[in-house]
Amino acid sequence: MKKVSLLLFALLAAAVTIYYVPLQAAVRPPKLQYQRLVLPNGMVVILSEDKSTPIVHVELWYHVGSKNEKPGRTGFAHFFEHMMFKGSRNVEPEQHTSIIASVGGQANAYTNEDTTVFWQTIPAQYLPLVMWMEADRMASLRIDEKTFVTEREVVKEERRMRIENPPYGLLNELITSNAFDVHPYKNPVIGSMADLNAATIDDVRDFYKTFYVPENATMMIVGDFDTSTVTNLLNQYFARVPKAAKPVPRDIPVEPQHTKEKRVNLEQPWPLPAIIVTYHVPYNGHPDSYPMFVMSKTLSDGQTSRIYRKLVYETGLALTAFGSSSFLEQPGIFSAVALVNPGKSPDEVEQALIAEFDKLKTTGITERELQRAKNQFARDYVVSRLSIKEKASQLGHAEVIQKDMASADGEFDTFLKVSLEDVKRVAQKYFVPEGRMVMRIMPRGGLMKEEAK
Repeated sequence: MKKVSLLLFALLAAAVTIYYVPLQAAVRPPKLQYQRLVLPNGMVVILSEDKSTPIVHVELWYHVGSKNEKPGRTGFAHFFEHMMFKGSRNVEPEQHTSIIASVGGQANAYTNEDTTVFWQTIPAQYLPLVMWMEADRMASLRIDEKTFVTEREVVKEERRMRIENPPYGLLNELITSNAFDVHPYKNPVIGSMADLNAATIDDVRDFYKTFYVPENATMMIVGDFDTSTVTNLLNQYFARVPKAAKPVPRDIPVEPQHTKEKRVNLEQPWPLPAIIVTYHVPYNGHPDSYPMFVMSKTLSDGQTSRIYRKLVYETGLALTAFGSSSFLEQPGIFSAVALVNPGKSPDEVEQALIAEFDKLKTTGITERELQRAKNQFARDYVVSRLSIKEKASQLGHAEVIQKDMASADGEFDTFLKVSLEDVKRVAQKYFVPEGRMVMRIMPRGGLMKEEAK
């Protein structure tokens, strides 16, 4: 029995030793090979040949998201994600996805705060078809009254299903709408029901002419193709699409510096109180965003995170606790959320959440926590290079969001250089009372009060 115990101990010790081998000793994934082109109309194209399988992935990023929408016109970027599948001069409504499926491919799209992305994965020989269809709907999207009205109802039903009907479905909207004063990150990506109802077909056509133009588009093509052939196709299909009549507007309101802690009290028909603590954080790619990312892994990522262990396992104050970091093109927020257990005090939960942030300022994180966060990042980084779809996403993020193609590979080394001192310095810089919002959502009816300390 003792021999078995000693053997088990030895194996565990070996496992721990292996787990904490410094990441600097790990084999670095090969760098992405790519070529960047700019067409005469301003459209950017990133080409990356990968002939490991006879497949090509195409992503077309339009640099427009919910942050580009005007007050009273929220949800347009997401609405247009739908409209782009409703037919063009040469393709019938819904035919785009059915054509892709008929040749064995996949197609979809998504919208976020900063971008709207359309993607297709197809057998390599059908790349010319995909390029033609993308150019066709860029140049000649069909926007008629009947389709507009029908699709607006589809988006409204999507909002009911995803946001309004589920318990706590409105949580993220309530957080962002109160954490930001003027920046359009405060608006929901899917839009408000009032703005969707108020939208007109002329609004939609104007949005299309303003943002769905070549100089606001970046195409990633990754997979089994010949660069010279694709270059000819780009000139044949996309270079002919004319530039917009006027420059793409970038007049996005800047969030002012916050100088006082903000306190918000809400009431919602939810079963348990929710306590939220938020802080403003830097934009994606800012030097401070990398220690902040490491910190978020330790503080709020999963059931082994600090806030979950403290509020759920150790004290039982919360039914659940979690956090999220919105590292976006422009400065965002870091949120920690706890659902108060029955019989427990919201005051105690609030104090416990803030205490975890304050602890990062005074003691930082441990070497083990730092290494664990780096291990997780390196794992995700390596795994994301296994598919051409993920490679395209990394290239698009580097080009469109960070405006630095070198970051697609360079971030690996940047993360590995994050130190314990970096984490503590960034915590002390951003987790300050004047940059904090504390929100309480109590399980009753819909009144909101704001206080400033």
